[in-house]
Amino acid sequence: MKKKHIIPETMRIPIFLALACNMIAYYGSRPLMENREHINLSNFLDDQIPLIPWTIIIYWGSYAFWVINYIIGCRQDRERAFRFMSADFFAKLVCLLCFLTFPTTNVRPVIEGNSIWDELMRVLYRVDAADNLFPSIHCLTSTFCFIAVRGNERIPKWYKAVSFIIAAGICISTLTTRQHVLIDVIAGVVLSEFSWWFVRKSGFSKWYMDIILKVNNRLAKRRRMCEQEN
Repeated sequence: MKKKHIIPETMRIPIFLALACNMIAYYGSRPLMENREHINLSNFLDDQIPLIPWTIIIYWGSYAFWVINYIIGCRQDRERAFRFMSADFFAKLVCLLCFLTFPTTNVRPVIEGNSIWDELMRVLYRVDAADNLFPSIHCLTSTFCFIAVRGNERIPKWYKAVSFIIAAGICISTLTTRQHVLIDVIAGVVLSEFSWWFVRKSGFSKWYMDIILKVNNRLAKRRRMCEQEN
Protein backbone atom coordinates (compact mmCIF):
# COMPACT_ATOMS: atom_id res chain seq x y z
CA MET A 1 0.00 0.00 0.00
CA LYS A 2 1.37 3.37 -1.05
CA LYS A 3 2.12 5.67 1.85
CA LYS A 4 0.28 9.00 1.80
CA HIS A 5 2.28 12.09 2.66
CA ILE A 6 1.02 15.33 4.14
CA ILE A 7 2.46 17.13 1.12
CA PRO A 8 2.32 15.13 -2.14
CA GLU A 9 5.75 14.35 -3.58
CA THR A 10 4.98 16.30 -6.75
CA MET A 11 4.37 19.44 -4.68
CA ARG A 12 7.54 19.39 -2.59
CA ILE A 13 9.58 21.41 -5.08
CA PRO A 14 6.81 24.03 -5.46
CA ILE A 15 6.66 24.39 -1.67
CA PHE A 16 10.43 24.80 -1.51
CA LEU A 17 10.33 27.38 -4.30
CA ALA A 18 7.54 29.26 -2.54
CA LEU A 19 9.51 29.45 0.70
CA ALA A 20 12.75 30.38 -1.07
CA CYS A 21 11.12 33.06 -3.19
CA ASN A 22 9.37 34.51 -0.14
CA MET A 23 12.66 34.72 1.81
CA ILE A 24 14.54 36.24 -1.13
CA ALA A 25 11.83 38.80 -1.80
CA TYR A 26 11.33 39.88 1.80
CA TYR A 27 14.79 39.51 3.34
CA GLY A 28 17.13 39.35 0.35
CA SER A 29 16.03 42.70 -1.03
CA ARG A 30 16.68 44.58 2.22
CA PRO A 31 20.49 44.81 2.06
CA LEU A 32 20.24 46.04 -1.52
CA MET A 33 17.77 48.80 -0.68
CA GLU A 34 18.82 49.92 2.79
CA ASN A 35 20.48 53.10 1.51
CA ARG A 36 17.68 54.02 -0.88
CA GLU A 37 14.97 56.54 -0.08
CA HIS A 38 11.81 54.79 1.15
CA ILE A 39 8.38 56.26 0.41
CA ASN A 40 5.62 56.53 3.00
CA LEU A 41 2.28 55.69 1.36
CA SER A 42 0.06 56.43 4.36
CA ASN A 43 -2.81 58.89 4.00
CA PHE A 44 -5.43 60.55 6.20
CA LEU A 45 -7.53 57.37 6.28
CA ASP A 46 -4.64 55.44 7.80
CA ASP A 47 -4.40 58.09 10.51
CA GLN A 48 -7.97 57.24 11.56
CA ILE A 49 -7.18 53.57 12.18
CA PRO A 50 -6.41 52.98 15.87
CA LEU A 51 -3.47 51.00 17.17
CA ILE A 52 -4.90 47.85 18.80
CA PRO A 53 -1.98 45.94 20.35
CA TRP A 54 -3.89 42.72 21.14
CA THR A 55 -4.43 42.12 17.40
CA ILE A 56 -0.79 41.07 17.25
CA ILE A 57 -2.14 37.61 18.13
CA ILE A 58 -4.05 37.59 14.84
CA TYR A 59 -1.03 38.95 13.00
CA TRP A 60 1.33 36.28 14.33
CA GLY A 61 -1.33 33.58 14.26
CA SER A 62 -1.39 33.95 10.48
CA TYR A 63 1.59 31.61 10.17
CA ALA A 64 -0.40 28.60 11.42
CA PHE A 65 -3.23 29.53 9.02
CA TRP A 66 -0.79 29.69 6.12
CA VAL A 67 0.69 26.25 6.86
CA ILE A 68 -2.72 24.58 7.08
CA ASN A 69 -4.27 26.14 3.98
CA TYR A 70 -1.17 25.83 1.82
CA ILE A 71 -1.14 22.12 2.60
CA ILE A 72 -4.79 22.00 1.57
CA GLY A 73 -3.91 23.92 -1.59
CA CYS A 74 -1.22 21.37 -2.44
CA ARG A 75 -3.58 18.43 -1.90
CA GLN A 76 -6.14 19.52 -4.50
CA ASP A 77 -6.35 17.89 -7.94
CA ARG A 78 -3.03 18.22 -9.74
CA GLU A 79 -3.83 21.02 -12.18
CA ARG A 80 -5.49 23.20 -9.57
CA ALA A 81 -2.67 22.56 -7.08
CA PHE A 82 -0.07 23.62 -9.63
CA ARG A 83 -2.13 26.66 -10.55
CA PHE A 84 -2.21 27.59 -6.87
CA MET A 85 1.53 27.21 -6.32
CA SER A 86 2.49 28.85 -9.61
CA ALA A 87 0.28 31.83 -8.74
CA ASP A 88 2.06 32.14 -5.39
CA PHE A 89 5.44 31.91 -7.12
CA PHE A 90 4.51 34.54 -9.70
CA ALA A 91 3.12 36.88 -7.03
CA LYS A 92 6.28 36.64 -4.93
CA LEU A 93 8.37 37.52 -7.98
CA VAL A 94 6.21 40.61 -8.45
CA CYS A 95 6.72 41.45 -4.77
CA LEU A 96 10.49 41.19 -5.23
CA LEU A 97 10.30 43.53 -8.21
CA CYS A 98 8.24 46.03 -6.19
CA PHE A 99 10.62 45.89 -3.22
CA LEU A 100 13.61 46.53 -5.49
CA THR A 101 12.09 49.34 -7.54
CA PHE A 102 9.64 50.99 -5.16
CA PRO A 103 10.89 50.78 -1.56
CA THR A 104 8.31 51.86 1.02
CA THR A 105 8.12 52.54 4.73
CA ASN A 106 5.70 53.89 7.32
CA VAL A 107 5.82 55.74 10.63
CA ARG A 108 5.20 53.48 13.59
CA PRO A 109 3.66 54.78 16.80
CA VAL A 110 5.51 54.87 20.11
CA ILE A 111 4.25 52.03 22.30
CA GLU A 112 3.70 53.51 25.74
CA GLY A 113 1.66 50.86 27.57
CA ASN A 114 2.98 48.03 29.75
CA SER A 115 0.55 45.23 28.98
CA ILE A 116 1.67 41.92 27.49
CA TRP A 117 0.26 43.08 24.14
CA ASP A 118 2.32 46.27 24.29
CA GLU A 119 5.44 44.26 25.04
CA LEU A 120 4.74 41.94 22.12
CA MET A 121 4.27 44.96 19.86
CA ARG A 122 7.69 46.25 20.89
CA VAL A 123 9.19 42.86 20.05
CA LEU A 124 7.49 42.91 16.65
CA TYR A 125 8.83 46.36 15.84
CA ARG A 126 12.34 45.33 16.88
CA VAL A 127 12.49 42.17 14.77
CA ASP A 128 10.62 43.43 11.71
CA ALA A 129 11.83 46.60 10.03
CA ALA A 130 9.34 49.08 8.56
CA ASP A 131 10.15 48.31 4.93
CA ASN A 132 9.10 45.98 2.10
CA LEU A 133 5.51 47.00 2.75
CA PHE A 134 4.00 47.39 -0.74
CA PRO A 135 2.38 45.01 -1.48
CA SER A 136 1.71 43.34 1.86
CA ILE A 137 2.97 39.75 1.75
CA HIS A 138 0.90 39.07 4.88
CA CYS A 139 -2.29 40.02 3.05
CA LEU A 140 -1.23 38.40 -0.21
CA THR A 141 -0.49 35.04 1.42
CA SER A 142 -3.66 35.15 3.52
CA THR A 143 -5.74 35.80 0.39
CA PHE A 144 -4.08 32.82 -1.27
CA CYS A 145 -5.14 30.76 1.75
CA PHE A 146 -8.75 31.60 0.97
CA ILE A 147 -8.21 30.97 -2.76
CA ALA A 148 -6.86 27.51 -1.81
CA VAL A 149 -10.21 26.42 -0.38
CA ARG A 150 -12.96 28.47 -2.00
CA GLY A 151 -13.18 26.42 -5.21
CA ASN A 152 -12.36 23.07 -3.62
CA GLU A 153 -15.48 20.90 -3.54
CA ARG A 154 -13.95 18.63 -0.89
CA ILE A 155 -13.74 21.48 1.61
CA PRO A 156 -16.92 22.06 3.66
CA LYS A 157 -18.65 25.41 3.35
CA TRP A 158 -18.11 26.22 7.02
CA TYR A 159 -14.32 25.99 6.61
CA LYS A 160 -14.43 28.17 3.52
CA ALA A 161 -16.32 30.77 5.55
CA VAL A 162 -13.86 30.45 8.43
CA SER A 163 -10.93 30.87 6.02
CA PHE A 164 -12.47 34.04 4.59
CA ILE A 165 -13.00 35.47 8.08
CA ILE A 166 -9.45 34.60 9.17
CA ALA A 167 -7.94 36.06 5.99
CA ALA A 168 -9.95 39.26 6.45
CA GLY A 169 -8.96 39.41 10.11
CA ILE A 170 -5.29 39.10 9.23
CA CYS A 171 -5.57 41.91 6.70
CA ILE A 172 -7.20 44.11 9.34
CA SER A 173 -4.53 43.17 11.90
CA THR A 174 -1.79 44.45 9.59
CA LEU A 175 -3.46 47.86 9.91
CA THR A 176 -4.27 47.78 13.64
CA THR A 177 -0.68 46.77 14.44
CA ARG A 178 0.53 49.55 12.13
CA GLN A 179 2.61 47.10 10.15
CA HIS A 180 1.00 48.26 6.93
CA VAL A 181 -1.14 51.02 5.48
CA LEU A 182 -4.32 50.68 3.43
CA ILE A 183 -2.67 50.74 0.01
CA ASP A 184 -0.34 47.89 1.05
CA VAL A 185 -3.32 45.75 2.03
CA ILE A 186 -5.26 46.50 -1.14
CA ALA A 187 -2.21 45.78 -3.30
CA GLY A 188 -1.60 42.45 -1.56
CA VAL A 189 -5.17 41.26 -2.05
CA VAL A 190 -5.37 42.48 -5.66
CA LEU A 191 -2.02 40.93 -6.58
CA SER A 192 -3.03 37.51 -5.26
CA GLU A 193 -6.31 37.56 -7.18
CA PHE A 194 -4.61 38.85 -10.33
CA SER A 195 -1.91 36.18 -10.09
CA TRP A 196 -4.52 33.43 -9.69
CA TRP A 197 -6.23 34.68 -12.87
CA PHE A 198 -3.05 35.45 -14.81
CA VAL A 199 -1.26 32.10 -14.44
CA ARG A 200 -4.21 30.28 -16.01
CA LYS A 201 -4.94 32.79 -18.77
CA SER A 202 -1.29 33.14 -19.76
CA GLY A 203 -0.44 29.45 -19.59
CA PHE A 204 2.15 30.14 -16.88
CA SER A 205 0.68 27.48 -14.58
CA LYS A 206 0.95 24.80 -17.31
CA TRP A 207 4.51 25.81 -18.12
CA TYR A 208 5.35 25.74 -14.40
CA MET A 209 3.71 22.34 -13.94
CA ASP A 210 5.51 20.82 -16.94
CA ILE A 211 8.91 21.94 -15.64
CA ILE A 212 8.28 20.70 -12.09
CA LEU A 213 7.00 17.31 -13.32
CA LYS A 214 10.06 16.87 -15.55
CA VAL A 215 12.36 17.63 -12.63
CA ASN A 216 10.39 15.24 -10.40
CA ASN A 217 10.64 12.49 -13.01
CA ARG A 218 14.40 12.92 -13.32
CA LEU A 219 14.84 12.84 -9.56
CA ALA A 220 12.67 9.72 -9.34
CA LYS A 221 14.79 7.98 -11.99
CA ARG A 222 17.97 8.84 -10.11
CA ARG A 223 16.51 7.47 -6.88
CA ARG A 224 15.55 4.22 -8.60
CA MET A 225 19.04 3.91 -10.10
CA CYS A 226 20.65 4.47 -6.71
CA GLU A 227 18.35 1.88 -5.12
CA GLN A 228 19.23 -0.67 -7.83
CA GLU A 229 22.96 -0.02 -7.36
CA ASN A 230 22.65 -0.56 -3.61
